[in-house]
Amino acid sequence: MKDKKTIQQRLKDKFDEIVEKPLLTSSLVLLGVSIVVLGLSLPYYFEDFHGFFGQIMSQAHGMIFDIAVIGILIFWLNQNGEVRQRIRTYKDEIDDFRLWESEEAAFRTVGNIKRLNRHKIHEINLVNCHLVRTNLSHVNLHSSNLNSANVSNSSLIEINLENTRLNQTNFENSNLNQANLKGAYASGANFNDAFLIKANFENTFLIKANFRNAYLMEANLQNCYLMGADFENASLYKADLRGAKGLTVEQLAKAKTLYLAKFDDSLLQEVKVAIPELVGS
Repeated sequence: MKDKKTIQQRLKDKFDEIVEKPLLTSSLVLLGVSIVVLGLSLPYYFEDFHGFFGQIMSQAHGMIFDIAVIGILIFWLNQNGEVRQRIRTYKDEIDDFRLWESEEAAFRTVGNIKRLNRHKIHEINLVNCHLVRTNLSHVNLHSSNLNSANVSNSSLIEINLENTRLNQTNFENSNLNQANLKGAYASGANFNDAFLIKANFENTFLIKANFRNAYLMEANLQNCYLMGADFENASLYKADLRGAKGLTVEQLAKAKTLYLAKFDDSLLQEVKVAIPELVGS
């Protein structure tokens, strides 16, 4: 009885081992089916080989059609379905980490952003996301929503934030050199101590934005909305402020330097009279 159980157990273990190997299982099934089919077909081979072979070739052509049309179509649909599922998973994970203020949440969220970018997805909901001390350089967030997100102490060199919502977003002490913020909505955004060298703010809403101690050398601020923006101790060397709306001499008087900055003619005359030491004239 014991030997019988042992043999049964061995057979069961062997069966489980085979089942756990899909390639081996498929090969054994193919071998078994081939033996049965070929065995039953032997009389046809001997009696009318040419006629039987012609039927096989006819079926082979149908198989080629099935593979070429149906097989490829199903594969394409499956691939697209998998891609859509992965994109949904990345977005769900961003939602899961939203409002979670931790280093893990920040790096997991950035990882999902970059994966979405690889799938050519750039319009992402990042409201209230914690992205402190992360690397988002060269990332594309065109038309995304980062309202109230915390992106302080981060690297965002050449990031694309065109037409992005950045209201109340915190960029304190971050590096946004050569960043594209054209047409963004950044009212109340915090750029305190940020590096914004050659950043493009053209047509951006920067109402009550905080630029204290910011480095705005050669930044493009043309046609921006700057009502109430704070430029205290900010460096605006060679910055382009032509067409800026709501900008006053009082705001500019708090800046660290305006040397070689560009203004509309009317504002330039006021600046030269009120604060000539900042423009170097």
